[in-house]
Amino acid sequence: MVKPLLLVVEDEPISLEVLVDILHEYGYATVTATTGAGACSLIEEYGARLDGILLDRLLPDMDSLNLLVKLKSVPALTHLPVIMQTSLSAEQDIADGLKAGAYYYLTKPFLPATLLAIVRSAVKDRYEYPELQQSLLQTRGILKNLRHAEFCFTTQGEARALATLTAHVAPDPERVVLGLTELMLNAVEHGNLGIAYAEKSALIAANALESEVERRLKLPEFSHRLARLKIDRDLEIVRFEIIDEGRGFDWQPFMEMSPSRAFNTHGRGIAMSKLLSFDQMEYRGCGNEVVGLISL
Repeated sequence: MVKPLLLVVEDEPISLEVLVDILHEYGYATVTATTGAGACSLIEEYGARLDGILLDRLLPDMDSLNLLVKLKSVPALTHLPVIMQTSLSAEQDIADGLKAGAYYYLTKPFLPATLLAIVRSAVKDRYEYPELQQSLLQTRGILKNLRHAEFCFTTQGEARALATLTAHVAPDPERVVLGLTELMLNAVEHGNLGIAYAEKSALIAANALESEVERRLKLPEFSHRLARLKIDRDLEIVRFEIIDEGRGFDWQPFMEMSPSRAFNTHGRGIAMSKLLSFDQMEYRGCGNEVVGLISL
């Protein structure tokens, strides 16, 4: 099995050695740089073969945010996850990083378990993106004439498959599929199965989210619940509506990339959906209904 390959950019030798030792112990391969210039050379050399970057916020030769903006401007690397290592905790510093595309954060000093949880989440996202794109290629053109539809789903697998299929109703399915997948997974995990934010954090840290979802799907209080995806398309707009049977949640704090959650292993999906996948997106009522609009 090929090991995930990470670029580690850290100018402090002892910190670099600690990071690399931990990552090697848990099955990751690494290439390393101590400067922004060195990181740029390695990014050019390895490119899309990289599965993630651990980037020190403070580099001796350049602002790491400039490096990040340059990286995100390369189409093949747009979805490469970047984990920003920082001792800067000011909200504006974190907000600047989020705006530049650093959706994962690791604060110094860190515990090995925290490092591994963040890296595992980032690499998982990296691996899932090509799978979504391949699925899109296999289903391209199937739904270009669809006008109205309603689907029910109960599992994570059904949510991913439906998102991949129905993204083709939109003119840019590669853009829409990410947001649809995130919102539909939320409908299963947080909505119908009642997995709260802190609970999901603990499950991800223990690498037990998938097994807990499977367990809850079999419980009497959850097994009857359905989530629904409704689609309407006219000459001007594609409208995706996702409804679950849960109690809802306080959705407003999750609509933007928040510095307060930047160091967590999850909690970015709703904001990323709004930012990247839809022209308009809004939650309704108690939070168990969300609508995403694509302009034609």
